[in-house]
Amino acid sequence: MQLAKKVDIADYIIAPDPSAARLTRAVEGVDQTGEISRINVVEERPLTIFLNAQEIVTAMTIGDYPEYLALGFLRNQGMLLPDDRITGVDYDDDLETVVVRTERQTSYEEKLKKKTRTSGCAVGTVFGDMMEGLEDVRLPATPVRTSWLYALSATINRTPSLYLEAGAIHGTVLCHEDRPLVYMEDVGRHNAVDKIAGWMLQTATGAEDKILYTTGRLTSEMVIKTAMMGIPVLASRSGFTAWGVEIARQVGLTLIGRMRGQRFVCLAGDERLLRDVDPASVPAEERKHRRKSAEA
Repeated sequence: MQLAKKVDIADYIIAPDPSAARLTRAVEGVDQTGEISRINVVEERPLTIFLNAQEIVTAMTIGDYPEYLALGFLRNQGMLLPDDRITGVDYDDDLETVVVRTERQTSYEEKLKKKTRTSGCAVGTVFGDMMEGLEDVRLPATPVRTSWLYALSATINRTPSLYLEAGAIHGTVLCHEDRPLVYMEDVGRHNAVDKIAGWMLQTATGAEDKILYTTGRLTSEMVIKTAMMGIPVLASRSGFTAWGVEIARQVGLTLIGRMRGQRFVCLAGDERLLRDVDPASVPAEERKHRRKSAEA
């Protein structure tokens, strides 16, 4: 199987920009030999999200695409309803706030009293009943070609990114078949997913034929967010949690993890895999493109 040797970021709708101002900062230290070492590290900054007049949450984020993050967070928390008419999304860089406005009057005092700390990086928090509305979710039985998975993994791992520039960050990519479309990064994988959800909401992008690729663990939170977004396939370089697998099987989500070079493991939805390529024909992953999760 031939995989592209070069990545053209023009093929993406949104791709990472490791050189963007404010996303990283040069910090000087010393290495193991005592020599001066100067490296780029990822910035973190707070973003406070309002829904109409109500303050919802302050998230720690790298600061790019704040409007998408706010929209996606509110949608994934069930605070924005499918039929809500959004009348405005206003970001104030000085105050580091996003205000999402809707025609419907909203109040989530009771929901905000119930908080669940998640297993996500950057201390993720979800509000209310995590399983609320999930009992009615049945995802489409979208077939997945294994050639798509290998091609996506090879392309995404070669794409210039903040991870390759500075590390300490997660990536999430919305894909269609073997093409990555929108690549978001953040200090918390939940933030990266919410940015994808916000972009899909803003652009009215359908989910039924999409694949969500993440560099992080396949936890219950990741599975729930993917299912609530209506995306039928979730894939990762990393591993699984038992509850994540259980929920994936419940809602009909194809769940694929430990994607490393020629290998992967499917723990839910394996009947939807179309094995159209011999794994032995897939080139081994070059060490320089491996993430830490691939070494486990």
